[in-house]
Amino acid sequence: MSDFMKKFYAQYIKPQLDAAPPEEYEMHLDLLKNELGYHALESYDKTLEFTAIHAFLLGLRVGQGLPQA
Repeated sequence: MSDFMKKFYAQYIKPQLDAAPPEEYEMHLDLLKNELGYHALESYDKTLEFTAIHAFLLGLRVGQGLPQA
């Protein structure tokens, strides 16, 4: 993954994820974060980074094929 995408995640995607209201997922996210140890939390954060970047890129690819609204 390029350095650009990692910086893009840190500056744009992660703040959006942090600002999103968790609604019905709040309990599950809290349980997960409370149960994981330090190393597992680090792996969780890297996994979140990976999936968020690729979800964003998928949205760009799919969005290009959609007609203008």
